[in-house]
Amino acid sequence: MTRIVVSVPDGGYARAFRDLDVEVAVWPMDGPAPRRAIDMVAVPEYREFALLERLDSVEPGSLVQLASIGYDGAAEHAPAGFAVANAAGVREAPTAEFAVGLIVAALRGIHLAARNQTSGSWNRLLVPAMAGSTALIVGTGGVGRAIADRLVPFGVDILRVARSEREDDLGRVHSREDLGELLPRADVVVIAVPLDDATRRMVDDSFLGSMRDGALLVNIARGEVADTDALVRHAGRIRLALDVVDPEPLPADHPLWQAADLLTPHMAGLPAKRDPRLLALLRRQAEHLVAGEAPENVVLHT
Repeated sequence: MTRIVVSVPDGGYARAFRDLDVEVAVWPMDGPAPRRAIDMVAVPEYREFALLERLDSVEPGSLVQLASIGYDGAAEHAPAGFAVANAAGVREAPTAEFAVGLIVAALRGIHLAARNQTSGSWNRLLVPAMAGSTALIVGTGGVGRAIADRLVPFGVDILRVARSEREDDLGRVHSREDLGELLPRADVVVIAVPLDDATRRMVDDSFLGSMRDGALLVNIARGEVADTDALVRHAGRIRLALDVVDPEPLPADHPLWQAADLLTPHMAGLPAKRDPRLLALLRRQAEHLVAGEAPENVVLHT
C-alpha cells in the first residue's frame, strides 16, 4: 500500500477519500498545478478539454479522471504521458433520464403547454401517446442501453443500431448499414453515439430525409454528429429535441433556436455538482492506486 496525492477542483470533493491514505490538493486547473507530483488529477466538471493543457505542470504518469463519458478532444489537448479515464458508469443514468424527458415533453406537447402557460392560454392539445410508438436508438453503449431500458415500460417498441449487427438480451441490434430501412419506421430517433470519424456529420440530409414526416429526432450525443444546416432545412417536416448542437454555445440569433421544438444547453449528463456517483468513482480510483492496481475506465494514453 502506498500513499498517493490527488488533486480535486475544490475542497468539497475531499470527502470521497476519507479513511484512505490520500493527500488531497485543491486544483481547479485555473493555473499551474500546486505541485509537480500528483497521482490522480480530477478534472473539473462543465469545462472544455482545453484546460488539459495545464497538465504540462504535472509530472507525466498521472491518472487524469474526466467527469464526462465523452473524451473526444482530450487527446488534442493533454500532454504526453498521461492515462485518461472517463466517467463511464456515472453519466449514463442522468443522460438517459434527460433523453426520455425530452421525448415525453415533445411527444406529449408539454413544451407547448408550458409556452401557453406564459400567456395564460387555455389551449387543450391533442397529442399522440408514447405507448405503441417506435423508437430507433442509434448507439448501444451505456447511454443507449439505459435509454432503451427506460423506454420499454412506456410501451415503446425499440429498434437499435450499432456499428455491427448482433444479438443481446434485449434482442437484435442492427448494423448502421440498416439505417436506410429503419429510419422510415421510427416515430422517435435517438442519437446516442460517441463522436468519432465515422459518426461526425452522420445525421445529414440523407439521414434526415429518410425519417418519416412528423418524426422526432433527439440528439444527446455530440453536436457535431449532426449537420446543423441540415437540421434547419428539415425542421418543420420533422421535429427536433436537441441537448447538443454545433456550435456550442449556440449564438442567440441562430435559426436553430426557432427550428427546434426543444433545445437545451448540453445538460443531459450533468446533474448537481459533486454527484455522489462521481465521488464514488473517484474513491474507487484512489483505492486502486493505493493498492497498486490498474484504474478503471482508462480510455486513452497520451
